[in-house]
Amino acid sequence: MRRLLCLLLLPLLLLGCRDDAGPKPLRVICEATFPPYEYHVKEAIDGIDPALCTIFADCLGRPLDLQDIAFDALIAAVSVGKADIAASGITVTEERARQVAFSAPYVTSAQVAVVPIDSPLRAPEDLPGHTIAVQSGSTGDLHVTRHIGEPERYKTVIDAVNAVRNQKAHAAVVDRQPAQVFIAKNATALRILPSPVATEDYALAFPKDNPRLRAQVDAILAHMRQTGDLDALTRLYLRANQTGHAGNLLASPEIDAIRRRVAADPALRETLRRLAADPALDPPPRTLATLWQDLKHSLHANFVAENRWRYLLDGLGATLLITALATLIGILLGLLVAVVRATHDMTGRLAFPNLLCRVYLTVIRGTPVVVQLLIIYFVIFGSQDVSKILVAVIAFGLNSGAYVAEIIRSGIAAVDKGQNEAGRSLGLSHAATMAWVILPQALRNTLPALGNEFIVLLKETSVAGYIALADLTKAGDIIRSQTYTAFLPLLAVAAIYLAIVSLFAWLLGRLEQRLKRHA
Repeated sequence: MRRLLCLLLLPLLLLGCRDDAGPKPLRVICEATFPPYEYHVKEAIDGIDPALCTIFADCLGRPLDLQDIAFDALIAAVSVGKADIAASGITVTEERARQVAFSAPYVTSAQVAVVPIDSPLRAPEDLPGHTIAVQSGSTGDLHVTRHIGEPERYKTVIDAVNAVRNQKAHAAVVDRQPAQVFIAKNATALRILPSPVATEDYALAFPKDNPRLRAQVDAILAHMRQTGDLDALTRLYLRANQTGHAGNLLASPEIDAIRRRVAADPALRETLRRLAADPALDPPPRTLATLWQDLKHSLHANFVAENRWRYLLDGLGATLLITALATLIGILLGLLVAVVRATHDMTGRLAFPNLLCRVYLTVIRGTPVVVQLLIIYFVIFGSQDVSKILVAVIAFGLNSGAYVAEIIRSGIAAVDKGQNEAGRSLGLSHAATMAWVILPQALRNTLPALGNEFIVLLKETSVAGYIALADLTKAGDIIRSQTYTAFLPLLAVAAIYLAIVSLFAWLLGRLEQRLKRHA
Protein backbone atom coordinates (compact mmCIF):
# COMPACT_ATOMS: atom_id res chain seq x y z
CA MET A 1 0.00 0.00 0.00
CA ARG A 2 2.85 2.37 0.83
CA ARG A 3 4.51 1.64 -2.50
CA LEU A 4 1.28 2.38 -4.36
CA LEU A 5 0.86 5.66 -2.46
CA CYS A 6 4.46 6.66 -3.29
CA LEU A 7 3.87 5.93 -6.98
CA LEU A 8 0.75 8.09 -6.95
CA LEU A 9 2.48 10.98 -5.19
CA LEU A 10 5.69 10.84 -7.23
CA PRO A 11 4.38 12.94 -10.18
CA LEU A 12 3.15 15.61 -7.77
CA LEU A 13 6.51 15.69 -6.00
CA LEU A 14 8.33 16.00 -9.31
CA LEU A 15 6.06 18.87 -10.37
CA GLY A 16 6.61 20.61 -7.07
CA CYS A 17 10.39 20.30 -7.37
CA ARG A 18 10.75 21.45 -10.97
CA ASP A 19 13.28 24.18 -11.68
CA ASP A 20 11.54 27.57 -11.98
CA ALA A 21 14.74 29.56 -11.71
CA GLY A 22 15.15 30.01 -15.47
CA PRO A 23 14.02 33.17 -17.25
CA LYS A 24 10.39 33.31 -18.36
CA PRO A 25 9.77 33.06 -22.11
CA LEU A 26 9.03 36.25 -24.02
CA ARG A 27 5.52 35.47 -25.27
CA VAL A 28 4.93 37.06 -28.67
CA ILE A 29 1.85 36.70 -30.88
CA CYS A 30 1.41 37.55 -34.54
CA GLU A 31 -0.76 36.66 -37.53
CA ALA A 32 1.65 34.93 -39.91
CA THR A 33 -0.06 35.66 -43.24
CA PHE A 34 1.39 39.15 -43.61
CA PRO A 35 4.63 39.05 -45.61
CA PRO A 36 7.20 40.54 -45.28
CA TYR A 37 6.34 41.23 -41.62
CA GLU A 38 5.45 37.65 -40.70
CA TYR A 39 4.90 34.50 -42.73
CA HIS A 40 5.39 30.75 -42.49
CA VAL A 41 8.54 29.04 -43.73
CA LYS A 42 7.87 25.30 -43.38
CA GLU A 43 7.26 24.83 -39.64
CA ALA A 44 8.74 28.19 -38.55
CA ILE A 45 7.47 31.78 -38.56
CA ASP A 46 9.79 34.28 -40.22
CA GLY A 47 9.60 37.96 -41.11
CA ILE A 48 10.53 41.43 -39.91
CA ASP A 49 8.56 41.20 -36.67
CA PRO A 50 9.80 37.70 -35.66
CA ALA A 51 13.37 38.84 -36.39
CA LEU A 52 12.91 41.92 -34.20
CA CYS A 53 11.37 39.87 -31.39
CA THR A 54 14.24 37.38 -31.59
CA ILE A 55 16.61 40.31 -31.05
CA PHE A 56 14.49 41.53 -28.10
CA ALA A 57 14.66 38.06 -26.53
CA ASP A 58 18.45 37.89 -27.05
CA CYS A 59 18.96 41.30 -25.44
CA LEU A 60 16.72 40.47 -22.48
CA GLY A 61 18.15 36.99 -21.98
CA ARG A 62 14.77 35.29 -22.36
CA PRO A 63 13.71 32.42 -24.65
CA LEU A 64 11.24 33.41 -27.39
CA ASP A 65 7.76 31.85 -27.50
CA LEU A 66 6.21 32.93 -30.84
CA GLN A 67 2.60 31.99 -31.62
CA ASP A 68 0.35 32.53 -34.64
CA ILE A 69 -3.23 33.73 -33.95
CA ALA A 70 -5.93 35.62 -35.84
CA PHE A 71 -5.21 39.31 -36.38
CA ASP A 72 -8.50 40.54 -34.94
CA ALA A 73 -7.66 38.74 -31.66
CA LEU A 74 -4.18 40.23 -31.19
CA ILE A 75 -5.09 43.38 -29.28
CA ALA A 76 -7.63 41.59 -27.07
CA ALA A 77 -5.13 38.83 -26.24
CA VAL A 78 -2.42 41.30 -25.23
CA SER A 79 -4.81 43.52 -23.26
CA VAL A 80 -5.76 40.62 -20.95
CA GLY A 81 -2.17 39.41 -20.52
CA LYS A 82 -2.25 36.36 -22.82
CA ALA A 83 0.99 37.59 -24.41
CA ASP A 84 3.83 39.99 -23.65
CA ILE A 85 3.99 41.52 -27.14
CA ALA A 86 1.78 41.61 -30.22
CA ALA A 87 3.99 42.10 -33.28
CA SER A 88 2.11 41.92 -36.57
CA GLY A 89 2.42 45.19 -38.46
CA ILE A 90 -0.02 46.82 -36.03
CA THR A 91 -0.98 50.42 -36.74
CA VAL A 92 -1.28 52.82 -33.82
CA THR A 93 -4.88 54.05 -33.45
CA GLU A 94 -6.78 55.79 -30.68
CA GLU A 95 -9.10 52.80 -30.19
CA ARG A 96 -6.23 50.35 -29.85
CA ALA A 97 -4.32 52.68 -27.52
CA ARG A 98 -7.23 52.50 -25.07
CA GLN A 99 -6.63 48.77 -24.66
CA VAL A 100 -2.85 48.37 -24.95
CA ALA A 101 0.37 50.37 -24.68
CA PHE A 102 2.35 50.92 -27.87
CA SER A 103 6.06 51.08 -28.46
CA ALA A 104 7.65 53.85 -30.46
CA PRO A 105 6.83 53.42 -34.18
CA TYR A 106 9.38 51.32 -36.06
CA VAL A 107 7.96 51.52 -39.61
CA THR A 108 5.98 54.13 -41.55
CA SER A 109 3.61 52.48 -44.00
CA ALA A 110 0.37 53.14 -45.86
CA GLN A 111 -2.92 51.54 -46.80
CA VAL A 112 -3.19 51.02 -50.56
CA ALA A 113 -5.86 49.74 -52.92
CA VAL A 114 -5.20 46.54 -54.90
CA VAL A 115 -7.35 46.27 -58.04
CA PRO A 116 -7.50 44.02 -61.13
CA ILE A 117 -5.02 44.92 -63.84
CA ASP A 118 -7.82 46.08 -66.17
CA SER A 119 -9.85 47.88 -63.50
CA PRO A 120 -11.27 51.32 -64.40
CA LEU A 121 -10.40 52.50 -60.86
CA ARG A 122 -7.51 54.99 -60.97
CA ALA A 123 -7.40 56.66 -57.54
CA PRO A 124 -8.75 56.16 -53.99
CA GLU A 125 -11.42 58.77 -54.77
CA ASP A 126 -12.96 56.24 -57.21
CA LEU A 127 -13.53 53.58 -54.53
CA PRO A 128 -16.92 54.74 -53.09
CA GLY A 129 -19.78 52.74 -54.54
CA HIS A 130 -17.64 49.66 -55.19
CA THR A 131 -17.20 46.39 -53.29
CA ILE A 132 -14.09 46.73 -51.11
CA ALA A 133 -12.39 43.74 -49.44
CA VAL A 134 -10.41 44.22 -46.22
CA GLN A 135 -8.85 42.16 -43.45
CA SER A 136 -11.20 42.17 -40.47
CA GLY A 137 -9.89 44.39 -37.67
CA SER A 138 -7.21 46.08 -39.76
CA THR A 139 -6.87 49.84 -40.14
CA GLY A 140 -7.92 49.33 -43.74
CA ASP A 141 -11.19 47.97 -42.33
CA LEU A 142 -11.61 51.03 -40.09
CA HIS A 143 -10.73 53.53 -42.83
CA VAL A 144 -13.05 51.99 -45.43
CA THR A 145 -15.91 51.69 -42.91
CA ARG A 146 -15.64 55.33 -41.86
CA HIS A 147 -14.75 57.06 -45.13
CA ILE A 148 -15.79 54.86 -48.08
CA GLY A 149 -18.55 52.43 -47.16
CA GLU A 150 -19.26 49.08 -45.53
CA PRO A 151 -16.52 46.63 -46.69
CA GLU A 152 -16.46 42.87 -47.07
CA ARG A 153 -14.34 41.54 -44.22
CA TYR A 154 -12.04 38.53 -44.60
CA LYS A 155 -9.91 36.67 -42.08
CA THR A 156 -6.54 37.45 -43.68
CA VAL A 157 -4.93 39.88 -46.12
CA ILE A 158 -4.43 36.97 -48.52
CA ASP A 159 -8.18 36.22 -48.50
CA ALA A 160 -8.97 39.89 -49.17
CA VAL A 161 -6.58 40.05 -52.15
CA ASN A 162 -7.86 36.71 -53.47
CA ALA A 163 -11.38 38.11 -53.38
CA VAL A 164 -10.23 40.73 -55.89
CA ARG A 165 -8.41 38.17 -58.02
CA ASN A 166 -11.52 35.92 -58.03
CA GLN A 167 -13.77 38.88 -58.96
CA LYS A 168 -15.57 38.79 -55.60
CA ALA A 169 -14.58 42.42 -54.92
CA HIS A 170 -13.59 45.43 -57.00
CA ALA A 171 -10.64 46.37 -54.75
CA ALA A 172 -8.82 45.35 -51.58
CA VAL A 173 -7.50 47.96 -49.16
CA VAL A 174 -4.44 46.46 -47.46
CA ASP A 175 -1.02 47.45 -46.14
CA ARG A 176 1.50 48.62 -48.73
CA GLN A 177 4.39 46.20 -48.14
CA PRO A 178 2.25 43.01 -48.20
CA ALA A 179 0.48 44.42 -51.26
CA GLN A 180 3.83 44.84 -53.01
CA VAL A 181 4.71 41.22 -52.22
CA PHE A 182 1.39 39.99 -53.66
CA ILE A 183 1.72 42.15 -56.77
CA ALA A 184 5.24 40.83 -57.38
CA LYS A 185 3.72 37.34 -57.60
CA ASN A 186 0.59 38.37 -59.58
CA ALA A 187 1.85 41.21 -61.78
CA THR A 188 -0.28 40.09 -64.75
CA ALA A 189 -3.54 40.05 -62.77
CA LEU A 190 -3.35 42.80 -60.14
CA ARG A 191 -1.96 46.29 -59.65
CA ILE A 192 -1.78 48.92 -56.89
CA LEU A 193 -3.37 52.34 -57.26
CA PRO A 194 -0.54 54.92 -57.29
CA SER A 195 -1.93 57.10 -54.48
CA PRO A 196 -2.18 55.64 -50.95
CA VAL A 197 -5.55 55.41 -49.28
CA ALA A 198 -4.05 56.44 -45.90
CA THR A 199 -0.65 56.64 -44.19
CA GLU A 200 0.15 55.09 -40.82
CA ASP A 201 2.83 53.99 -38.34
CA TYR A 202 3.49 50.44 -37.14
CA ALA A 203 4.28 49.74 -33.51
CA LEU A 204 4.42 46.83 -31.07
CA ALA A 205 1.59 46.33 -28.57
CA PHE A 206 2.12 45.60 -24.86
CA PRO A 207 -0.16 45.03 -21.85
CA LYS A 208 -0.69 48.30 -20.01
CA ASP A 209 0.52 46.73 -16.77
CA ASN A 210 4.01 46.01 -18.16
CA PRO A 211 5.64 49.41 -18.75
CA ARG A 212 9.10 47.99 -18.00
CA LEU A 213 9.09 45.64 -21.00
CA ARG A 214 7.82 48.42 -23.25
CA ALA A 215 10.61 50.75 -22.09
CA GLN A 216 13.23 48.06 -22.71
CA VAL A 217 11.93 47.33 -26.21
CA ASP A 218 11.82 51.06 -27.00
CA ALA A 219 15.48 51.29 -25.94
CA ILE A 220 16.43 48.41 -28.26
CA LEU A 221 14.49 49.94 -31.17
CA ALA A 222 16.10 53.35 -30.58
CA HIS A 223 19.55 51.75 -30.59
CA MET A 224 18.84 49.82 -33.81
CA ARG A 225 17.46 52.95 -35.46
CA GLN A 226 20.56 54.93 -34.48
CA THR A 227 23.01 52.31 -35.75
CA GLY A 228 21.08 51.65 -38.97
CA ASP A 229 20.43 48.00 -38.06
CA LEU A 230 16.64 48.52 -38.14
CA ASP A 231 16.70 49.83 -41.72
CA ALA A 232 19.15 47.10 -42.78
CA LEU A 233 16.91 44.35 -41.36
CA THR A 234 13.79 45.81 -43.00
CA ARG A 235 15.50 46.13 -46.40
CA LEU A 236 16.66 42.51 -46.27
CA TYR A 237 13.12 41.20 -45.81
CA LEU A 238 11.50 43.58 -48.31
CA ARG A 239 14.00 42.71 -51.04
CA ALA A 240 13.84 38.96 -50.38
CA ASN A 241 10.03 38.85 -50.40
CA GLN A 242 9.61 40.98 -53.51
CA THR A 243 12.06 38.81 -55.46
CA GLY A 244 10.49 35.59 -54.19
CA HIS A 245 13.64 34.39 -52.39
CA ALA A 246 12.63 34.93 -48.77
CA GLY A 247 13.46 31.43 -47.50
CA ASN A 248 14.41 31.17 -43.84
CA LEU A 249 16.03 34.61 -43.46
CA LEU A 250 15.92 34.37 -39.68
CA ALA A 251 18.73 31.78 -39.88
CA SER A 252 20.74 33.70 -42.49
CA PRO A 253 24.24 35.09 -41.74
CA GLU A 254 23.02 38.66 -42.34
CA ILE A 255 20.26 38.52 -39.71
CA ASP A 256 22.50 36.55 -37.34
CA ALA A 257 25.14 39.28 -37.60
CA ILE A 258 22.57 41.96 -36.72
CA ARG A 259 21.34 39.90 -33.75
CA ARG A 260 24.84 39.43 -32.37
CA ARG A 261 25.83 43.06 -32.90
CA VAL A 262 22.78 44.46 -31.12
CA ALA A 263 22.81 42.00 -28.20
CA ALA A 264 26.54 42.56 -27.55
CA ASP A 265 26.48 46.36 -27.46
CA PRO A 266 27.71 47.41 -23.96
CA ALA A 267 25.85 50.73 -23.87
CA LEU A 268 22.55 49.02 -24.71
CA ARG A 269 23.17 46.31 -22.12
CA GLU A 270 23.73 48.97 -19.45
CA THR A 271 20.54 50.79 -20.47
CA LEU A 272 18.51 47.59 -20.23
CA ARG A 273 20.01 46.79 -16.81
CA ARG A 274 19.08 50.25 -15.53
CA LEU A 275 15.51 49.95 -16.85
CA ALA A 276 15.11 46.51 -15.23
CA ALA A 277 15.86 48.05 -11.81
CA ASP A 278 13.89 51.29 -12.23
CA PRO A 279 11.05 51.39 -9.62
CA ALA A 280 9.22 54.02 -11.68
CA LEU A 281 8.42 51.26 -14.21
CA ASP A 282 6.51 49.09 -11.72
CA PRO A 283 2.93 48.23 -12.89
CA PRO A 284 0.33 50.89 -12.00
CA PRO A 285 -2.34 49.85 -9.46
CA ARG A 286 -5.92 49.09 -10.55
CA THR A 287 -8.80 50.56 -8.53
CA LEU A 288 -12.56 50.08 -8.55
CA ALA A 289 -12.96 53.56 -9.99
CA THR A 290 -10.76 52.77 -13.00
CA LEU A 291 -12.54 49.44 -13.52
CA TRP A 292 -15.94 51.19 -13.52
CA GLN A 293 -14.71 53.80 -15.98
CA ASP A 294 -13.36 51.07 -18.24
CA LEU A 295 -16.72 49.25 -18.15
CA LYS A 296 -18.70 52.40 -19.01
CA HIS A 297 -16.37 53.20 -21.87
CA SER A 298 -16.53 49.62 -23.12
CA LEU A 299 -20.36 49.62 -23.15
CA HIS A 300 -20.44 52.89 -25.06
CA ALA A 301 -17.69 51.87 -27.50
CA ASN A 302 -19.14 48.44 -28.27
CA PHE A 303 -22.82 49.25 -28.69
CA VAL A 304 -23.47 53.01 -28.84
CA ALA A 305 -20.52 54.60 -30.66
CA GLU A 306 -21.03 54.70 -34.44
CA ASN A 307 -24.32 52.78 -33.94
CA ARG A 308 -22.44 49.50 -33.61
CA TRP A 309 -25.57 47.85 -32.19
CA ARG A 310 -26.80 47.78 -35.79
CA TYR A 311 -24.17 45.17 -36.61
CA LEU A 312 -25.87 42.82 -34.14
CA LEU A 313 -29.36 43.63 -35.45
CA ASP A 314 -28.40 43.15 -39.10
CA GLY A 315 -26.39 40.02 -38.25
CA LEU A 316 -29.36 38.56 -36.36
CA GLY A 317 -31.60 39.14 -39.38
CA ALA A 318 -29.12 37.39 -41.69
CA THR A 319 -28.73 34.46 -39.28
CA LEU A 320 -32.50 33.94 -38.92
CA LEU A 321 -33.06 34.21 -42.69
CA ILE A 322 -30.32 31.70 -43.49
CA THR A 323 -31.52 29.33 -40.78
CA ALA A 324 -35.16 29.47 -41.86
CA LEU A 325 -34.49 28.91 -45.57
CA ALA A 326 -31.80 26.29 -44.94
CA THR A 327 -34.19 24.46 -42.58
CA LEU A 328 -36.87 24.40 -45.30
CA ILE A 329 -34.39 23.03 -47.85
CA GLY A 330 -33.06 20.53 -45.33
CA ILE A 331 -36.51 19.19 -44.46
CA LEU A 332 -37.62 18.85 -48.10
CA LEU A 333 -34.35 17.29 -49.21
CA GLY A 334 -34.11 15.09 -46.13
CA LEU A 335 -37.68 13.91 -46.57
CA LEU A 336 -36.99 12.97 -50.19
CA VAL A 337 -33.80 11.09 -49.35
CA ALA A 338 -35.41 9.33 -46.39
CA VAL A 339 -38.38 8.15 -48.49
CA VAL A 340 -36.09 6.87 -51.25
CA ARG A 341 -33.90 4.96 -48.82
CA ALA A 342 -36.86 3.61 -46.80
CA THR A 343 -38.64 2.50 -50.00
CA HIS A 344 -35.50 0.69 -51.12
CA ASP A 345 -35.22 -1.00 -47.71
CA MET A 346 -38.89 -2.12 -47.81
CA THR A 347 -39.33 -3.10 -51.46
CA GLY A 348 -35.85 -3.29 -53.01
CA ARG A 349 -36.87 -0.78 -55.68
CA LEU A 350 -35.18 2.57 -56.54
CA ALA A 351 -31.70 1.01 -56.46
CA PHE A 352 -29.95 3.77 -58.44
CA PRO A 353 -31.63 6.70 -56.59
CA ASN A 354 -30.76 4.93 -53.35
CA LEU A 355 -27.11 4.73 -54.45
CA LEU A 356 -27.08 8.47 -55.20
CA CYS A 357 -28.61 9.16 -51.79
CA ARG A 358 -25.94 7.07 -50.05
CA VAL A 359 -23.17 8.94 -51.88
CA TYR A 360 -24.77 12.27 -50.90
CA LEU A 361 -25.01 11.24 -47.25
CA THR A 362 -21.42 9.96 -47.18
CA VAL A 363 -19.95 13.12 -48.71
CA ILE A 364 -21.98 15.61 -46.68
CA ARG A 365 -21.63 13.88 -43.33
CA GLY A 366 -17.96 13.11 -43.96
CA THR A 367 -16.80 16.69 -44.58
CA PRO A 368 -16.99 19.79 -42.35
CA VAL A 369 -19.73 22.28 -43.14
CA VAL A 370 -17.22 25.14 -43.37
CA VAL A 371 -15.34 23.29 -46.13
CA GLN A 372 -18.61 22.73 -48.00
CA LEU A 373 -19.42 26.43 -47.64
CA LEU A 374 -16.02 27.48 -49.02
CA ILE A 375 -16.24 25.03 -51.94
CA ILE A 376 -19.67 26.31 -52.95
CA TYR A 377 -18.57 29.94 -52.67
CA PHE A 378 -15.07 29.85 -54.16
CA VAL A 379 -15.36 26.88 -56.55
CA ILE A 380 -18.93 26.22 -57.66
CA PHE A 381 -19.87 29.91 -57.73
CA GLY A 382 -16.28 31.07 -58.13
CA SER A 383 -16.76 33.37 -61.12
CA GLN A 384 -20.45 34.22 -60.58
CA ASP A 385 -21.63 37.26 -58.68
CA VAL A 386 -24.03 35.37 -56.41
CA SER A 387 -25.56 36.63 -53.18
CA LYS A 388 -23.68 35.37 -50.13
CA ILE A 389 -27.02 34.73 -48.43
CA LEU A 390 -27.98 32.38 -51.29
CA VAL A 391 -24.62 30.60 -51.07
CA ALA A 392 -25.03 30.12 -47.31
CA VAL A 393 -28.63 28.89 -47.68
CA ILE A 394 -27.58 26.30 -50.27
CA ALA A 395 -24.56 25.14 -48.24
CA PHE A 396 -26.37 24.84 -44.92
CA GLY A 397 -29.50 23.41 -46.57
CA LEU A 398 -27.48 20.64 -48.25
CA ASN A 399 -25.68 19.92 -45.01
CA SER A 400 -28.83 19.84 -42.93
CA GLY A 401 -30.65 17.63 -45.45
CA ALA A 402 -28.21 14.78 -44.87
CA TYR A 403 -28.87 14.72 -41.13
CA VAL A 404 -32.62 15.27 -41.47
CA ALA A 405 -32.76 12.34 -43.90
CA GLU A 406 -31.34 9.93 -41.36
CA ILE A 407 -33.55 11.32 -38.59
CA ILE A 408 -36.69 10.79 -40.67
CA ARG A 409 -35.51 7.37 -41.88
CA SER A 410 -35.04 6.28 -38.28
CA GLY A 411 -38.58 7.50 -37.56
CA ILE A 412 -39.93 5.50 -40.50
CA ALA A 413 -38.10 2.40 -39.29
CA ALA A 414 -39.61 2.89 -35.81
CA VAL A 415 -43.19 2.71 -37.15
CA ASP A 416 -44.63 -0.76 -36.63
CA LYS A 417 -44.54 -2.88 -39.80
CA GLY A 418 -48.18 -3.68 -39.26
CA GLN A 419 -49.03 -0.08 -40.17
CA ASN A 420 -47.66 -0.65 -43.68
CA GLU A 421 -49.51 -3.94 -43.99
CA ALA A 422 -52.73 -2.32 -42.77
CA GLY A 423 -52.46 0.43 -45.36
CA ARG A 424 -51.82 -2.04 -48.16
CA SER A 425 -54.74 -4.22 -47.01
CA LEU A 426 -57.00 -1.20 -47.37
CA GLY A 427 -56.01 -0.97 -51.03
CA LEU A 428 -53.53 1.89 -50.70
CA SER A 429 -50.42 1.89 -52.88
CA HIS A 430 -47.00 1.90 -51.31
CA ALA A 431 -46.66 5.64 -52.03
CA ALA A 432 -50.05 6.43 -50.51
CA THR A 433 -49.35 4.27 -47.47
CA MET A 434 -46.03 6.05 -47.00
CA ALA A 435 -47.62 9.51 -47.37
CA TRP A 436 -50.77 9.07 -45.32
CA VAL A 437 -49.98 6.34 -42.78
CA ILE A 438 -46.26 5.99 -42.09
CA LEU A 439 -44.79 9.50 -42.55
CA PRO A 440 -47.21 11.32 -40.17
CA GLN A 441 -46.29 8.89 -37.40
CA ALA A 442 -42.60 9.06 -38.24
CA LEU A 443 -42.54 12.87 -38.23
CA ARG A 444 -44.33 13.00 -34.89
CA ASN A 445 -41.85 10.51 -33.39
CA THR A 446 -38.85 12.44 -34.73
CA LEU A 447 -40.08 15.93 -33.81
CA PRO A 448 -37.64 16.34 -30.86
CA ALA A 449 -34.71 15.27 -33.06
CA LEU A 450 -35.82 17.59 -35.87
CA GLY A 451 -36.08 20.45 -33.40
CA ASN A 452 -32.58 19.70 -32.19
CA GLU A 453 -31.37 19.77 -35.82
CA PHE A 454 -32.84 23.27 -36.18
CA ILE A 455 -30.94 24.39 -33.08
CA VAL A 456 -27.70 22.86 -34.38
CA LEU A 457 -28.25 24.51 -37.77
CA LEU A 458 -28.84 27.90 -36.13
CA LYS A 459 -25.46 27.67 -34.39
CA GLU A 460 -23.68 26.21 -37.43
CA THR A 461 -24.43 29.38 -39.39
CA SER A 462 -21.76 31.05 -37.23
CA VAL A 463 -19.13 29.92 -39.78
CA ALA A 464 -20.77 32.03 -42.53
CA GLY A 465 -18.20 34.73 -41.76
CA TYR A 466 -15.64 32.70 -43.70
CA ILE A 467 -17.19 34.04 -46.91
CA ALA A 468 -17.39 37.60 -45.49
CA LEU A 469 -21.10 37.27 -44.75
CA ALA A 470 -22.12 39.41 -41.79
CA ASP A 471 -24.16 36.97 -39.72
CA LEU A 472 -24.65 37.31 -35.96
CA THR A 473 -21.28 35.82 -34.99
CA LYS A 474 -19.50 37.86 -37.63
CA ALA A 475 -21.26 40.98 -36.29
CA GLY A 476 -19.71 40.32 -32.89
CA ASP A 477 -16.32 39.83 -34.56
CA ILE A 478 -16.70 43.14 -36.42
CA ILE A 479 -17.44 45.01 -33.19
CA ARG A 480 -14.57 43.24 -31.44
CA SER A 481 -12.19 44.05 -34.27
CA GLN A 482 -13.09 47.75 -34.08
CA THR A 483 -13.13 48.21 -30.30
CA TYR A 484 -10.47 45.56 -29.40
CA THR A 485 -12.51 44.31 -26.45
CA ALA A 486 -13.63 40.69 -26.44
CA PHE A 487 -15.88 40.30 -23.40
CA LEU A 488 -18.95 42.43 -24.18
CA PRO A 489 -19.31 41.62 -27.93
CA LEU A 490 -18.94 37.89 -27.28
CA LEU A 491 -21.31 38.07 -24.30
CA ALA A 492 -23.93 39.89 -26.39
CA VAL A 493 -23.70 37.35 -29.23
CA ALA A 494 -23.92 34.42 -26.80
CA ALA A 495 -26.94 35.97 -25.05
CA ILE A 496 -28.79 36.46 -28.35
CA TYR A 497 -28.14 32.86 -29.45
CA LEU A 498 -29.25 31.60 -26.04
CA ALA A 499 -32.46 33.65 -26.19
CA ILE A 500 -33.35 32.34 -29.66
CA VAL A 501 -32.63 28.72 -28.74
CA SER A 502 -34.58 29.02 -25.48
CA LEU A 503 -37.59 30.53 -27.29
CA PHE A 504 -37.56 27.81 -29.94
CA ALA A 505 -37.16 25.05 -27.32
CA TRP A 506 -40.20 26.44 -25.48
CA LEU A 507 -42.28 26.55 -28.68
CA LEU A 508 -41.20 23.03 -29.55
CA GLY A 509 -42.22 21.81 -26.11
CA ARG A 510 -45.68 23.36 -26.51
CA LEU A 511 -46.07 21.69 -29.90
CA GLU A 512 -45.09 18.30 -28.49
CA GLN A 513 -47.68 18.65 -25.70
CA ARG A 514 -50.38 19.51 -28.22
CA LEU A 515 -49.51 16.52 -30.39
CA LYS A 516 -49.64 14.24 -27.36
CA ARG A 517 -53.13 15.48 -26.48
CA HIS A 518 -54.37 14.78 -30.01
CA ALA A 519 -52.53 11.48 -30.46
